[in-house]
Amino acid sequence: MKTLFYSTKDFEQPYLMAAQKDPGAHESPISENAVFISEPLSVETVEKAKGFQIISIFTGDDASSAVLEKLSIYGVKFIAIRAAGYDNVDLKNAHKLGIIIANVPEYSPHAIAEHAVALILALNRKIIISDRQVHRHDFTVGNLIGFNLHRKTVGIIGTGRIGSIFAKIMYGFGCHLLGYDVRENETLSDKYGLKYVDLPTLCRESDIISLHTGLNADTKYLVNKNRIDEMQHGVMLINTGRGACVNTADVIAGLENGKIGYYGADVYENERGVYFYDHSLDELKDEILKKLLAMPNVLITPHQAFATKEAITNIANTTFENIRSWGNKLPSKNELQVLN
Repeated sequence: MKTLFYSTKDFEQPYLMAAQKDPGAHESPISENAVFISEPLSVETVEKAKGFQIISIFTGDDASSAVLEKLSIYGVKFIAIRAAGYDNVDLKNAHKLGIIIANVPEYSPHAIAEHAVALILALNRKIIISDRQVHRHDFTVGNLIGFNLHRKTVGIIGTGRIGSIFAKIMYGFGCHLLGYDVRENETLSDKYGLKYVDLPTLCRESDIISLHTGLNADTKYLVNKNRIDEMQHGVMLINTGRGACVNTADVIAGLENGKIGYYGADVYENERGVYFYDHSLDELKDEILKKLLAMPNVLITPHQAFATKEAITNIANTTFENIRSWGNKLPSKNELQVLN
């Protein structure tokens, strides 16, 4: 089957091309059945899928209802998502149209969890400020005072694969752990002393709050003004989950009044069309993002938490495993089901 890869990034293409070769085959790793383009999937680019039965998309691609209907007309039967999240896909409509969707459910939870810890340490110990300062030959320490993580209370919203590894790492720092999830993980309680509490309690008692949840109707703007009001004054808030899990405007208000002392995020609710692209020569039009970037107690990274060699290798391999299953007229173990 012919496969079109939308939103192919320069950094991922070598991994994708290496993964094309079937481990049991001897042909060239460059398959004539896979086409890579840099354009994202959208209403404007959906026509490029004509003649392809399979397409592969990334987190910033638009697989909304209108786009899926066009894909169906053009004969697309399968979509392989090169990520774990699928909030950019209208899964119910895809099911109605007979389009099968598969994702990469576990490419490297360590990569995301470790990045969240990196944000915590960089913000707390003012690493970015310190680096800029010493490059100016200013070696003073007065404005670089941080705090010990030892014995701090860390609230973890979402204790799935990534949240569980994050809990393990923070336990290693000697932190007290609070958790909030619709599904409780008894192993975390047994091994690391994590205590499950309701969300208001987690907000009220945590020195650091880290989000590790997907985006759905229940988690959109989970962190909003009312929730921020429940937090400790000067709390550190970290988001490596999904951008729209926090109301960014409310977070900015919390930063301005001091309720939020630090904010670190690898995701942003309006990141589509911005993240993964070089806008250094453009005028950034997003006023909310500009305001965030101007704050000294904010650290923003461009959705790079997944960007480790191990994670990108796993994404590429699993994506092609999904594609090969469909090519062999077999279901993929990673196909997403529609929940009623």
